[in-house]
This record gives sequence, C-alpha cells and structure tokens, in this order.
Amino acid sequence: MGALLWLLIPLVAAIGAGLWGSWAGRTRKQRSDGPELTGYARFREAMERSDSGT
Repeated sequence: MGALLWLLIPLVAAIGAGLWGSWAGRTRKQRSDGPELTGYARFREAMERSDSGT
C-alpha cells in the first residue's frame, strides 16, 4: 500500500502541472505582446543611438 502512495505523488504532480500549464497558456492568449515589443524596440533604438566613444 505504501508503494502505491509513492506512485500516486508523481501522478498528482503531473496532473497539477498539466492543469497549471493549460491555465497559463489560456491567460497568455488574452494578452498581447504589444507593450513588451514596443519597449524592446525603444531599447534597441536607444542602444543603436548610444555612442560609447570607442
């Protein structure tokens, strides 16, 4: 009986991970990458403009 309990722990963990993964993927679709991409574009432009003097 103890061996079955030890086998049940990874099974419950895998089910929990699957549920969390599906929830995380669902919320990602609702948000866009717009702000992150805009910030990255501004960062890239600033790095191209910067003059390090070397």
